[in-house]
Amino acid sequence: MLRRWVVRKNERGVLRRDGDFEAILAPGRYWFVDPWRRLSLQRWPADAPMTDHETVDYLLQEHAATAAEHLVTMILGEDEAGLRYENDVLVDVLPPASRHCWWRGFRTQRLERIDLKAQTALPAELASHLVQPALRGRAVGGLNGILLQQVPAGHLGVVRIDGEVRQVLAPGLAAYWRFNRDVQLELVDTRLQAMEVSGQEILSRDKVALRINLVANWRYSDVLRAFAGLSKPAEYLYRELQFGLRAAVGTRSLDELLESKQAIDESVAAHAVRKLNGLGIEVVSVGVRDIVLPGEMKTLLAQVVEAQKAAEANVIRRREETAATRSLLNTAKVMEDNPTALRLKELETLERIAERIDRISVFGGLDQVLDGMVRLGARPEARR
Repeated sequence: MLRRWVVRKNERGVLRRDGDFEAILAPGRYWFVDPWRRLSLQRWPADAPMTDHETVDYLLQEHAATAAEHLVTMILGEDEAGLRYENDVLVDVLPPASRHCWWRGFRTQRLERIDLKAQTALPAELASHLVQPALRGRAVGGLNGILLQQVPAGHLGVVRIDGEVRQVLAPGLAAYWRFNRDVQLELVDTRLQAMEVSGQEILSRDKVALRINLVANWRYSDVLRAFAGLSKPAEYLYRELQFGLRAAVGTRSLDELLESKQAIDESVAAHAVRKLNGLGIEVVSVGVRDIVLPGEMKTLLAQVVEAQKAAEANVIRRREETAATRSLLNTAKVMEDNPTALRLKELETLERIAERIDRISVFGGLDQVLDGMVRLGARPEARR
């Protein structure tokens, strides 16, 4: 029986006899005499990978020349990654210990091997081709095997490989191979930052419960040293500010705390500088934002302040009264020894009284007026 098969130009065929490999058929028309129907043909798209690994293994072992003629085989070791180029365009990132086969001739296939032991980071040119995969004409497969991250301005990137800090990256694009290793990139803000230590319930030396809020301005002075010596530098700074604040408040009475908040600031700042020395963290300033008293303590303190101010007002009033009395006494002594001064004082008094009177008639001379000025001062108006 004569059998006819056609392999199209975008296909490749694998001819089998009784299920075993017989030949690879290039595009064309084929006639076979097969009275017992022992032959079968499997067609493969020429632009798709050859996924029949049993056939590939057989060809590589028994028919190496045939395999080299028709197939491009990419076999990667345990410590190798691969970059597959199709017509010189990157299309795939291949993982270690993987095997891939493509039909030769339809498209030009090229493999670039990467030694993962020798290369941890991707070259900058290669990374720039992968940073925007959605904008490429053809997507790149296997990008989950690469760590891609942009380090913004004002930041540094701390690279940890298998839990160990390896490098600090300047702003820009960072790209690392993830195969066979655990790679983590942490962004660190190197600008001046504010840290709030809020709602700290602390007992003063005289056992008054206070709620204190503290603010510290800080920054990294050496990022590599900070992350090499501390697992979480910001958390460590927060705890040390807490400890310094508790030590500063617990050793002072309420009156001392209310009298000078600056003493707390200086004490906490000195504690932080001592604890952070050589750890790559710089505390620029520390300040107590507010001290919150319990409700009953606020009432008592308000009463104390009110009593103090009342006493001060009373002292001032008595001092002014004494000064006024002393001034009157001195004036009286001057007028007693000097009749002219007494007369001038009388005239001054008469002038002030006259300012309050619309009209006045004088009988008997000025002496009678002066004798009756007390009565005139008591009346709002004199009538004729």
